[in-house]
Amino acid sequence: MQFGLDRFLNDASLRAPLHGKRVALLAHPASVTTDLTHSLDALAALPDIHLTAAFGPQHGIKGDKQDNMMESPDVIDPQHGIPIFSLYGEVRRPTPAMLDTFDVLLVDLQDLGCRIYTFITTLRYVLEAAEQHGKSVWVLDRPNPAGRPVEGLTLRTGWESFVGAGAMPMRHGLTMGELGLWFIRELKLNLEYRVIGMEGWQPKQAPGYGWPLGEREWINPSPNAPNLFMARCYAGTVMLEGTTLSEGRGTTRPLELFGAPDLDARTIIHTMQTLAPHWLHGCRLRECWFEPTFHKHAGKLCAGVQIHVEAPHYDHSAFRPWRVQALAFKAIRQLYPDYPLWRDFPYEYEFGKLAIDVINGFTLLREWVDDPQATPADLDALTQPDEQAWEVSREPFLLYTA
Repeated sequence: MQFGLDRFLNDASLRAPLHGKRVALLAHPASVTTDLTHSLDALAALPDIHLTAAFGPQHGIKGDKQDNMMESPDVIDPQHGIPIFSLYGEVRRPTPAMLDTFDVLLVDLQDLGCRIYTFITTLRYVLEAAEQHGKSVWVLDRPNPAGRPVEGLTLRTGWESFVGAGAMPMRHGLTMGELGLWFIRELKLNLEYRVIGMEGWQPKQAPGYGWPLGEREWINPSPNAPNLFMARCYAGTVMLEGTTLSEGRGTTRPLELFGAPDLDARTIIHTMQTLAPHWLHGCRLRECWFEPTFHKHAGKLCAGVQIHVEAPHYDHSAFRPWRVQALAFKAIRQLYPDYPLWRDFPYEYEFGKLAIDVINGFTLLREWVDDPQATPADLDALTQPDEQAWEVSREPFLLYTA
């Protein structure tokens, strides 16, 4: 298959509308060609592209910033001599001075298919800024490695944040190019927008179900996104960032496992299996032990649970990571009623709200976990209408029907 970048590089007719225009690039470490050339270098080598600036999202264009709320500075690229502006530094939205450096912005970002992954918020912000300043945005599309399934509560009005770009569920099932189309409709934007689409993307096909496993190398789009299996789990395990539990940062399998020094992982798994065995279809849970080298519980032995989503036990259509992680919280609350589960700190610069609520775009998930009378059926009753509505509302924006 071909990603949008590869098609753009291989087909001069796709580039023809950019003749005489100043071009900027928004990229990160996973913005590479099929032969692993970074898109910045590949574009700079084209004689018919006038590259004048580049932008980096959260974690930086080099992907060197390890954690949330670690900002990147603006720099001059030493090889190409162009400014590289940070959209996760002093600003989150491009400034007028930044916008003055280009006519067309190419967006080449590998996403993970989760509402909270901030690259989609950055896409929204650049679309809004481009409309205000008469700029064009083209997305060089890439796969959604989590595929097409939809899961989770829809973000509620008033809960928008840098980890909540709009009223979509946690697992949205769209590519970046498709999300751009959705943002333009939802925000009623008027700008020139193009998607350089992929060829041959088949999100329903094994074994990748969204990622061309065995065809393309996986490169971390952010430091703690080390493989496809993390991407599959992420729509659930990202909620761990709002808890006192370790999400595995400081280990080699971040966001595929969770734990803490004072838990009994085996009993947690058994309780999950008792409470809602149907929520655990498509994956395997395994008791494990780990000692984070940094971040939460650094240097302490943690009892943990790893969520396995590799073959032969993985079932893409049945796996529901958001419910799996929600069920883990419910099991912990049942086993340890007074456990200090929710982490109270400014999450992505949101003050006055619990991080778990910012992540979920409202308070419903936390309230369900903390209510001793609330059942898995109750959470399904809250969530399924949101999921069904999103399936319908996203349909006009699906560019790939295979």
